[in-house]
Amino acid sequence: MQPLRVYSVVPRLPKKLEPLWDLAYNFLFVWNSDVSSIFSSIDQKLWRDCQQNPVAFLNNLPQQQLEELSTDEFFLQRLDEAIRIHKNYLSKQGSSFDFKDDDTSQPVVAYFSFEYGIGLSLPIYSGGLGILAGDHLKSSSDLNIPLVGIGLCYQHGYFRQYMTQDGWQQERYPNHDFEEMPIRVVKDDNGEEVRFTVDLKGEQLHVRIWQVNVGRVKLYLLDTNISENPPYFKEVTSKLYGGELEMRLWQEILLGIGGIKALAALGLEPKVIHMNEGHSAFAGLERIRIYMTEHGLSFEAAMELVASSSIFTTHTPVPAGNDRFPPEMMRPYFETYASTMGLAYKVFLALGREDPRDDSELFCMTVLALRLSRFNNGVSKLHGKVSRNMWKRVWPQYPVEDVPIGAITNGVHMPTFVASDLGQIFDRYLGTNWREDPDCERVWRQAANIPDAELWRTHERLRERLVDFVRKRLRKQLSSIGARRKDMELADEVLDPQALTIGFARRFATYKRANLILSDKERLIKLVSDKKRPIQFIFAGKAHPKDNEGKKLIQDLIQLCRREECRMNMVFLEDYDMRIASYMVQGCDVWLNTPRRPLEACGTSGMKAMANGVLQFSTLDGWWDEAFEPDNSLGWAIGRGEDYTDHAYQDFVESQTLYKVLENDIIPDFYDRGHGNLPRNWIAKIKTAFSNLGPVFNANRMVEDYVHTAYLPAHNNYLVMEKDGFKAAKDLAAWRMDLMTKWSSLKVRNITAEAHTEVYVQEPIIVSAEVFLNGLKTEDVQVEIYSGPVGQDNDFLGRQTVQMTPEEDMGSGWYLYQGEVLPQEAGKFGFTVRVLPHHPLLLDPHSLGLIHWTE
Repeated sequence: MQPLRVYSVVPRLPKKLEPLWDLAYNFLFVWNSDVSSIFSSIDQKLWRDCQQNPVAFLNNLPQQQLEELSTDEFFLQRLDEAIRIHKNYLSKQGSSFDFKDDDTSQPVVAYFSFEYGIGLSLPIYSGGLGILAGDHLKSSSDLNIPLVGIGLCYQHGYFRQYMTQDGWQQERYPNHDFEEMPIRVVKDDNGEEVRFTVDLKGEQLHVRIWQVNVGRVKLYLLDTNISENPPYFKEVTSKLYGGELEMRLWQEILLGIGGIKALAALGLEPKVIHMNEGHSAFAGLERIRIYMTEHGLSFEAAMELVASSSIFTTHTPVPAGNDRFPPEMMRPYFETYASTMGLAYKVFLALGREDPRDDSELFCMTVLALRLSRFNNGVSKLHGKVSRNMWKRVWPQYPVEDVPIGAITNGVHMPTFVASDLGQIFDRYLGTNWREDPDCERVWRQAANIPDAELWRTHERLRERLVDFVRKRLRKQLSSIGARRKDMELADEVLDPQALTIGFARRFATYKRANLILSDKERLIKLVSDKKRPIQFIFAGKAHPKDNEGKKLIQDLIQLCRREECRMNMVFLEDYDMRIASYMVQGCDVWLNTPRRPLEACGTSGMKAMANGVLQFSTLDGWWDEAFEPDNSLGWAIGRGEDYTDHAYQDFVESQTLYKVLENDIIPDFYDRGHGNLPRNWIAKIKTAFSNLGPVFNANRMVEDYVHTAYLPAHNNYLVMEKDGFKAAKDLAAWRMDLMTKWSSLKVRNITAEAHTEVYVQEPIIVSAEVFLNGLKTEDVQVEIYSGPVGQDNDFLGRQTVQMTPEEDMGSGWYLYQGEVLPQEAGKFGFTVRVLPHHPLLLDPHSLGLIHWTE
């Protein structure tokens, strides 16, 4: 029996409590304890049971309790203060960044991401990529960046993990009730839902939009689970990373093409887009199509405009993590679409192929994003280097160093992840600026002033809180599989609140090597059995539903944790999420990270731990490769960043190093106690990490880097190109077409160097070259001396480039260029000459893929 009509019944808040709805529908409560404490102070258990979801929390409060609160003067005073803080934050005007835009009502940047980790009450994330996207929005809000987010509203989100009795991962997908979440359907002035459609091989996919307020930033989530859609289209926004390959294609069409359509339906016209991972690369295509159909631009002019105002961030150094689609699967979706842009389907496919001439190559979303953006970056310095090598075939004529992929290292949103206990200490000794200006070195230098005893006692309280949380969580896990009463009672005794506690929590992909610590189980058991210097481990993480190898790693780990010798000192927490993560990064002593270098793009969980005084113990990969100091003043490294071709040998060597550092450095350091039972050397490392790493590895610094490096230049590019009916975009496209037709006929001859066979360090070498420009102007090219040390095989071991200047027009299209280079070090040194394109609107001369080397 089905009801004729269904209503959403909400509590009737007394007038004095009505502002609670404003607090509930803005995720500012996630990182502002003055706001969140309003809810938790009413009923802490209900707040916890509701997953810190203020909307569900208010909907579950008894009406009588609400009435009583409305007469509680003390509560009303606190509510007034929270409302004042909330309004002050939202009303902040202006920013330290000048985007030179007349229309301040419009966002400048649209940020696209497949997932967002904003808070527990919006479970549309799986891991680091989503949490990073959430932090990007939060810091953009703090900095008042004119940015808007675009994502998908998943009915079931990412899977929830539970274990069978033998430790095998199983998945379940909860059905989320959006009416019970801090999000609202977007409606127009007439109260009607804002809708739009996306074409999927001739069928119309109907989409509605949900709005999420993240401080001052708006996030819009696209939802296809509506009555107008057939069941198979409702599934498009059902699961994050669920379904088969064609479902992934549907989702990425919705995010990219649908995301641009959603902005138009909302009346938003951002001039810059930021594609967070390749999932949203179709957004660039849709922008091109719109500029062609609505503004009459040619494909070439539209592509120059779009690429010059687009940013692409790649997160995946593992080839399997980059989505690729067979051409025949894509044909019914994009053959007609390509023709609307005047492109043959084969030419369209070339946009997503590393080798455009290889008809057998799959269409790669990462390649498409790289081709449609002039601002490409990895998420750590090492990852930038890995990405340049990984995608060098897109720019085959360039040395790897010149592949146009830079690096902006990730950061974490400090106010979200720093424990409130520790935050109060920071407030006292660093000042509240650590929340508002976390990238200020002066602020973090004050960490040296925190008294050792006060810092350590706070850290110990956080460890005790973690142990208490683990015991309750473990008891719940055991109950769910029908464990014996004795095992349930033992759960209340696991772990020692005073013992050295090591945390390992991340995705159980095989390259992250969760099994490295298990490589010598007897040695591990000996460590955890030491009564004199106790050591304990807390593990958490999920394997992808189709990754049986990752599931096997979890099963092996759980079975070890259940052994009699380990069960009191090793625990695996199932269903890893933001709540478990917060307890672990705040309460552990050491954060263990064992990825196979260089496959960890960044590793932001370690940054969250660092911000809470947890020391790092990791291979030199991702962010730790650039943060680690060889004197171990900030934490410890597993190895020295060596590269291996034999993975089995690498695992053996690094597992031995792991155990040696544990036994000889970490454990003795932790238990080296002075007066007052304080580990002075350990505390000194924590303070040094605060001072040295705090101002660098935070999301405010990250967002500011994006603004300076990409957002402002991209926005300025757009403003220049759109003037006078997009004249500059048309001129740039015409210039590029002219360049392409003449480039192959460029020549370089008569290269001379005013130097002897042997030269001294820092002795100038004057280089001259005659260059044939084939009708191009000297301002159309950039002639460079490419020089550096060379090895025994005469390959360059490093490089520096020096621009040459045109000294003489020799006639018939030939020009004399000159420049000088200085050898920096003794040894074999060489140079060559190359020609690159140059244009005032071409910020990176490598982005066009054109280069002429001297033969």
